[in-house]
Amino acid sequence: MIRVLLLGAGTMGTVHAEAYSSLDNVEIAGIVDIRKEHADQLAAKVGTSPFYSYEEALAQLEDVDVIDICLPTYLHKEYAMKAADQVKNVICEKPLARSSEEAREMIDYCHKQEVRLFVGHVVRFFQEYNRIKDTIEAGKIGKPAVVRTTRGGTFPKAWKNWYGDFAKSGGLILDLLLHDFDYLRSCFGEVERVFAKKIARKDADELSIDYALVTLRFKSGVLAHLEGTWAHQGFSSGIEVAGTEGIIDYNSAKNSPLKHVSREKEAGSAGVEVPESPLASNPYREELKHFIACISNGNEPLVTADDGYQAIKIAKAAQQSCDTGKPVAINELMEVDVR
Repeated sequence: MIRVLLLGAGTMGTVHAEAYSSLDNVEIAGIVDIRKEHADQLAAKVGTSPFYSYEEALAQLEDVDVIDICLPTYLHKEYAMKAADQVKNVICEKPLARSSEEAREMIDYCHKQEVRLFVGHVVRFFQEYNRIKDTIEAGKIGKPAVVRTTRGGTFPKAWKNWYGDFAKSGGLILDLLLHDFDYLRSCFGEVERVFAKKIARKDADELSIDYALVTLRFKSGVLAHLEGTWAHQGFSSGIEVAGTEGIIDYNSAKNSPLKHVSREKEAGSAGVEVPESPLASNPYREELKHFIACISNGNEPLVTADDGYQAIKIAKAAQQSCDTGKPVAINELMEVDVR
C-alpha cells in the first residue's frame, strides 16, 4: 500500500484526491490546506484526516511514501524541496516551477536527496492525444509538416486570484500553453526557435482575460502555431497535424472530435472517423496510476522531471519573445527569467 500526503484541497487537489480514492493500492494519509473548510470537506469526502499546515501533518503522520503537491505554482519549489527532505517520492502538478531556474534547482535537489520527482503533464495521458501520437508515429500522415493547436476557456478562478498575479502564475503561457509545449515536444522533438505575441499585461490584469499566439519551429523542421485563451466561455482544446500524406484533426468541442483524413481520400470524402470516447478513461486517474506504478516497480515515468523543465524553457522563450517582440532561440535564452 502506497501512502500519499496531498498538499492542497483546491480544484487540482480535489481531482487528485478522487483519483487516488479509486486506486486499490493507494491510501490517502491526509489532506493539507490552510483553508480549514476546504481541508475538512475534501478529507471527509475521501475518508482521510484533514491538516491545516504541512508541519502539522508531518508531526502526526508516519510511513508516508509520497507527497503530492497541488498548490499554486509559486509554492511548488518551496514545498517540493521540503518534501524531498521527508519522503523518497514527490509528485508535483504542472508547471513544475515558476521559472526554469527554479525547476532546475528542484530537480538537482531531488537528485541529491535520491528522491524521485514526478510532474503532472496530464495531456500525455489523454486517450485522444495518445491516439494522435500513435497515428503520427505509424506514418499514417506521412512526414509531419505543420501543426495548429488551440486550448482555453474562461479565466480561472482561484484562491486570492493567484492566476491573475503574473509573478505567481506566469500567466497563460506558462500555466495553460505548457500542456501543448510538452505534448508537441514529445511528438516532434526539441524546439529550436520561438516567436510569440500576447494581450497587453495591463489589459489582462484589468479585464481578467489573457490571450497568446505562439509559433514553434522544431529542429525536425515541423512548424507549430499555438493559440491559448483565457478570454472565452467554455473550455475546449484542439490540434490539427498536417503531413505529406494526410491530416489529423481533433477538436474537443465537436460531437465527433477526432478525425484522420488521408490525402488521396480528400476529394469527395469526409475522411475516416477514428472512434474515440472521452469518457472511457479519466486521464488524471491514469496519470497518477502510472506514477504509483513507477514508484512500486522502479520504472521510468512517461513524463520525466526534465520534460517538465524543458517545457518551462519553451514557455520562458515565448514570454521573452512577447516582451522583446523578437524571435527567441532556445539556446540563446536570457539567464534570468523575464518577469
